Amino acid sequence: MKLGKYSIGVGDRFTHQGKAQLRAIMKANETGLNISPVWNKSNREHIYVGTEPADTRKEADEAVNALHFNGSYFVDADHINLTTVSKYVEVSDFFTLDVASFIGKESSKEGVDAFVASCEKYMGELHIPGIEKPLHITKALLTEIAGKFLAATQHASEIYAYLKKEKGAGNFITEVSMDEVESPQTPVEMLFILKMLADKGVPAQTIAPKFTGRFNKGVDYVGDLAQFAKEFEEDVLVIEFAVKEFGLPEELKLSVHSGSDKFSIYPIMAEVIARYDKGLHLKTAGTTWLEEVIGLALAGGEGLELAKKIYENSYNRQEELCAPYADVINIDASKLPSVEEVNGWTSEKYANTLRHIPGHADYNSNFRQLIHVAYKVAAEMGEEYTGLLVKYADVIGSCVEENIYDRHLRRLFSI
Repeated sequence: MKLGKYSIGVGDRFTHQGKAQLRAIMKANETGLNISPVWNKSNREHIYVGTEPADTRKEADEAVNALHFNGSYFVDADHINLTTVSKYVEVSDFFTLDVASFIGKESSKEGVDAFVASCEKYMGELHIPGIEKPLHITKALLTEIAGKFLAATQHASEIYAYLKKEKGAGNFITEVSMDEVESPQTPVEMLFILKMLADKGVPAQTIAPKFTGRFNKGVDYVGDLAQFAKEFEEDVLVIEFAVKEFGLPEELKLSVHSGSDKFSIYPIMAEVIARYDKGLHLKTAGTTWLEEVIGLALAGGEGLELAKKIYENSYNRQEELCAPYADVINIDASKLPSVEEVNGWTSEKYANTLRHIPGHADYNSNFRQLIHVAYKVAAEMGEEYTGLLVKYADVIGSCVEENIYDRHLRRLFSI
């Protein structure tokens, strides 16, 4: 089983927008692209919403059948580890092995020494085709990298071994995720992480590193664009070298997590993958949930009232809702509108404040980030929320489709 050159993770908290998401991808594919949808949902999201992995599979299959989509598509067990993977085995065919929490954990001296010894041929000046300056590889550097990442790659190999036993080799896509950490991985670290994975027999088809800068949920990239461009390009070149050097899958590509709405880096990624003819996996996750709230607001009446109620609950529970996402949000509470102010808004004012259109006079990134992490509030509403998703399916679906196609795919692929 192989992942296509281009793929997009379309997370959907409440499993109602599969068709709208797929319509956007099919519209992009009409231009000659071949983008594979990957429906992803994390264990935390399933717990908050009260769904099961089988619900994500059902949503994906129903959307594909209803729209007669004949391309490849996948269902991602998103951010799983050994303690959570088992319930995803039957219905998922894409597994994001989250090993970030194992970065920096101690490995045996024997393991570190063995890895360093295996890298002897790379010591000195290592030239990676396309990278202007050679990488300076020393025993001290290799020891540091092994000490930092060996345990993480070992955990990846243990999850992969379990999946291989349960599903059979070649029957699923393997992604390795290291993005939810404080410090970015450098291209030279990426190179030897890939060697560790190859040594341990993990045939990763995508790898999600932590890049320099802030990838806050649902809002634009914050950081040095020139530094990101340099890292992204060098990572692409390192992967190309690693595929040939270590025997990793030829389709191995970068995966950009929390990639939704990072509009300022889309032209950079588009230019690099076009120049080197490389693939990309982009995760857009919670942006669909935001479009549901926007759609409810635009529907007016009880839809708008529920959108306002979601904000009121979110505003009053900020600490609780933000805590699990502390590393990937940056909310200035002083710039959040009061509940009283929001309760006086029109449909258009609410939608324009939440919708991510940089430069729009009403747009408020703090408001957007708070709603982004507040899907738990809607989940607790149960039928009160999901019933309106059904009632206003047309307006919500058009918002979801427009968001993925116009604001994401068109920017990323220069459509």
